[in-house]
Amino acid sequence: MTSTDVRTEAEDSGPSGYAAARLRLLQEGARSGPPRRAALAELTDDWLSGLFDAGADKLRGISLVAVGGYGRGELSPRSDLDLLLLHDGSADPGAVASLADRIWYPIWDLGLDLDHSVRTPAEARKTAGEDLKVQLGLLDARHLAGDLGLTAGLRTAVLADWRNQAPKRLPELQELCAERAERQGELQFLLEPDLKEARGGLRDATALRAVAASWLADAPREGLADARRRLLDVRDALHLTTGRATDRLSLQEQDQVAAELGLLDADTLLRQVYEAARVVSYASDVTWREVGRVLRSRAVRPRLRAMLGGGKPTAERSPLAEGVVEQDGEVVLARAARPDRDPVLPLRAAAAAAQAGLPLSLHAVRRMAAGVRPLPTPWPAEAREQLVTLLGSGPSTIEVWEALEAEGLITRLLPDWERVRCRPQRNAVHIWTVDRHLIETAVRAAEFTRRVHRPDLLLVSALLHDIGKGWPGDHSVAGEIIAKDVAARIGFDRTDVAVLATLVRHHLLLVETATRRDLEDPATVRSVAEAVGSQGTLELLHALTEADALATGPAAWSSWRASLVADLVKRVAAVLAGDVPEEPEAAAPTAEQERLAIEAARTGGPVLALRAQTEPPTEPPTEELSGDPEPLGVELLIAVPDQEGVLPAVAGVLAMHRLTVRTAELRALDLPDGVSGSVLLLNWRVAAEYGSLPQAARLRADLVRALDGSLDITGRLAERDAAYPRRRGIVAPPARVSVAAAASRLATVIEVRAHDAPGLLHRIGRALENAHVRVRSAHVSTLGANAVDAFYVTGPDGSPLPGEQAASVARALEDTLRE
Repeated sequence: MTSTDVRTEAEDSGPSGYAAARLRLLQEGARSGPPRRAALAELTDDWLSGLFDAGADKLRGISLVAVGGYGRGELSPRSDLDLLLLHDGSADPGAVASLADRIWYPIWDLGLDLDHSVRTPAEARKTAGEDLKVQLGLLDARHLAGDLGLTAGLRTAVLADWRNQAPKRLPELQELCAERAERQGELQFLLEPDLKEARGGLRDATALRAVAASWLADAPREGLADARRRLLDVRDALHLTTGRATDRLSLQEQDQVAAELGLLDADTLLRQVYEAARVVSYASDVTWREVGRVLRSRAVRPRLRAMLGGGKPTAERSPLAEGVVEQDGEVVLARAARPDRDPVLPLRAAAAAAQAGLPLSLHAVRRMAAGVRPLPTPWPAEAREQLVTLLGSGPSTIEVWEALEAEGLITRLLPDWERVRCRPQRNAVHIWTVDRHLIETAVRAAEFTRRVHRPDLLLVSALLHDIGKGWPGDHSVAGEIIAKDVAARIGFDRTDVAVLATLVRHHLLLVETATRRDLEDPATVRSVAEAVGSQGTLELLHALTEADALATGPAAWSSWRASLVADLVKRVAAVLAGDVPEEPEAAAPTAEQERLAIEAARTGGPVLALRAQTEPPTEPPTEELSGDPEPLGVELLIAVPDQEGVLPAVAGVLAMHRLTVRTAELRALDLPDGVSGSVLLLNWRVAAEYGSLPQAARLRADLVRALDGSLDITGRLAERDAAYPRRRGIVAPPARVSVAAAASRLATVIEVRAHDAPGLLHRIGRALENAHVRVRSAHVSTLGANAVDAFYVTGPDGSPLPGEQAASVARALEDTLRE
């Protein structure tokens, strides 16, 4: 059926005919995107025009006007209809109201959302002057039916008002955009973005149209129309797959939306959304900067003209670098600059802009993108130095880098960047896409350049450490290969290339080892020393580790993790210096730990202490961790006579009391001479899910019952889960359990990576007990929604498990956690 047939059916059959024609149009597979939106708008126009004509009779001086998104003809499947019934005031008010009812009620009867108003032109202009959102909607006013001259007169008046009031209204519009961005976040980084309200979304694209209509400034148009179309296409698919008028692209709907659009998967969908949002965001930045420049110029010009006797002032140009100058708050190219003869110019201009804390002019970036020659391979020393300067400029690096990236200069300088560009990270700990995370890491690393002997290697490793995430397999392994190629192309010598490759390959080594391994075990320290190779590389890796974690998100770094990493670095440095540790001796207990252990041995029962902890548990903060101590939850110390079931009992009691385990350590403690028995010491960090902490006496009483078997923890937790079913959330990846080969000479190390949940540690402890292994020590940490735990286990005789038995225990534990 053709579009004409569909419209005819709608006109002939009234509301029911329109509904059928609308449904048929939305189900057509051959039409999508702009053609479908235009057809839907045209179909709706014809229907509403019919309703108007049938009810208007002999009324004069009245018209029906589409405004907002409908005025632009951008009707998504579940879009609301923005309508204005405009009249000149001459008609009988009752007749106007009756006509409005004849139009509004059929729309409501079909279940369509409607935003409606009935106004005279004067009332419409007055309301627009008081409400910026109304004025923005009227800028897109489109005549549907009735008196065309009345509609045209309103459009002309509204546009004239907008242009006359632009110096006042545009700053107000900019403030609205900024407030919305603060509430909704940036579309280009969100895992569940709002396509309309988030920064870089459809609202911002509409705001750019309004700025252009003011004639005060205009947005960069290259790519903007395509970006807007892509966001609208995604919203159309979202409406069709959900059947709801929603702009939120939630995780559970992304695969269906991707399929509706014919895309490979949800990641491909998100990447396209991010790319579109990035275009809109960059255009917004450039446009609002231009608006500010024009408004400042208008404010200053009258005074300058008076001072200069009416002459036109000449813009001042201050040199920043070879071929680069500052003009009117932006970095532009000097008049003598020749991009076609100066391949280093883009990096030099970018470094100068970042160092000065100024934006790169759009015209300058486009001129360089159009005419600059490729850099030779390897790069000249100046190019490498300018890149390092750019990366070491701190937060101002971000805006400059985005300007280069918007015009394709980054991927021309670093072709491997394309694979990580706009690549989403489906991990709640990460708050950035891969490419932005790399730049954020460089920004963080810039703070640590005084801590290392080779800041250039630190900054470049920060830029490249996750470059392998665009390739299949382990991103650290792939990244090492890419880093070697990139470092050689940039012009580093063979020794520096090897260091950069090592940093990329092992950028997770320190934090993973420090939080998951027994640092008292010489095998742990020696393995890190062998991987790092030199004290200089260790120094760089330490700084990169912190920069990477700080750039990941607030859940990835803490004073506790910093202190553990610092402790590991100190031990590894001693090994690299030739100070090889002896076989481990038991760590000396603190006075409080020894007191608790002696009391537990004498009483034969558990003894515990519960107290607030605001300092790192090991060494005091180093100078890079200065500042107010951060709260680390509550420290729970438990000493209990060595027996079976300690780990699941303690974890279960904590779960019963709704205490979340942030970190946990368990180890056997040597008792002083004269005190018999063996005691286990548990040093845990816990936090209440909500409410206040339970009393220590209550915890101890429940722990006693759990250890003697009179408290059915498993049953109690199951009852609570049944009574309070968990809310629907994301589908977490299955748990993964592995045996860490050669991680320790004294025990078998079993690693558990799972989605954190109440009672998880209790289930792990029970599974290990059922496997008839003893937990010699445990190192538990929670990172965002992920639990990353390491358990040092032995057989009943205290020896590491044979290979096949260790693998069997790991498989059984994995099966338990997947049930």
